[in-house]
Amino acid sequence: MCVLCCCLKAGAQEFIIPQTNINSQGYPHVLPDNSVEFRIRSNEDLSQMKVSLDPSCRFEKQQDGFWTAHTKPLVPGFHYYWFTLGGMDISDPASKSYFGCGRMTSAIDIPEAGCDFYAIKEVPHGKVSIATYYSKVRKGYATMYVYTPAGYSEDNKRYPVLYLQHGGGEDESGWTLQGKTNHILDNLIAEGKAKEMLVVMSNGNITVPGTGFGYSIQGMRGFEEELTQVIVPFVDKNFRTIADRQHRALAGLSMGGGQSFFVGLQHTELFSHIGVFSTGVFGGIRETKSFNAEEAMPGLISHHEKYNQSLKLFYISVGTDDPRLSSTRKAVTAMQQAGLTITYNTFPGDHEWQVWRKSLHDFAQKLF
Repeated sequence: MCVLCCCLKAGAQEFIIPQTNINSQGYPHVLPDNSVEFRIRSNEDLSQMKVSLDPSCRFEKQQDGFWTAHTKPLVPGFHYYWFTLGGMDISDPASKSYFGCGRMTSAIDIPEAGCDFYAIKEVPHGKVSIATYYSKVRKGYATMYVYTPAGYSEDNKRYPVLYLQHGGGEDESGWTLQGKTNHILDNLIAEGKAKEMLVVMSNGNITVPGTGFGYSIQGMRGFEEELTQVIVPFVDKNFRTIADRQHRALAGLSMGGGQSFFVGLQHTELFSHIGVFSTGVFGGIRETKSFNAEEAMPGLISHHEKYNQSLKLFYISVGTDDPRLSSTRKAVTAMQQAGLTITYNTFPGDHEWQVWRKSLHDFAQKLF
């Protein structure tokens, strides 16, 4: 048995109640063609209220006094959304809100047919805890989400660690709440497809005064100091880790993928597995100039043998509809032709969580 959503029938019309709903009262719901229907009671005129999921979608008043809106068919996956009325963005009180797009906002998770690797199943379940730590880099307190596998609290074993970073506009909660990391690992471990491991998800929104932010060694300096000087020592001290490079991995999505690229490749004395998901490092976004591997990471090409020997896995993935696809493919091909050993994969989708869930699912099976 697994749980992804609830499928109901209204008359002859089947629909799905997504798990992102606050309750199971019926709206919003997903129709068989993956379009979404909203229903709101209001005495105000909502005819000009927009739904961010579909620019052409508007609310219409029904005979029962409710207002309804029906979007175009959407691709499966996790969608942030909001309503806009009178120039003001409004969250949907019928859906859960998540930190994404740099703010708390509503979201709807549209199931993908035949895709249940991130569903809650009847397997042993690990635990996600929130750890508070003091950062000498931030000069203040911060929190991290830590996944420990089933049995961690009952045994005395030590475990390898995956440090897993969120993207821009998100925070340390993203990989658990949106990404379903704990369910993905629970299922993989139960199936014997992944090793038992800890997963540490920290807040990567940090800069050092004067350095700014950007896809460069200097732009990632704040996160580098936070990870290497604060987070890794804290985790090794407070959790039962195997505290060596062979049993540490670093991966992330988008901005977090850039952090994994620049920080992980600089610190192969700490990490032997690096995962880069849907990053803008290689191009495809406005802020990124033409990518040159040797300029971005001096020695990556000229001393590629060192990286091939140091890294058990250098993994890069991207969505097939992501604007970063062409630039990523070009960069990967160039680095491979120059002698770097890279495992590369693509997954259907744009720059969104369904691609990142699949990237983690694939990456985790190759670790340790």
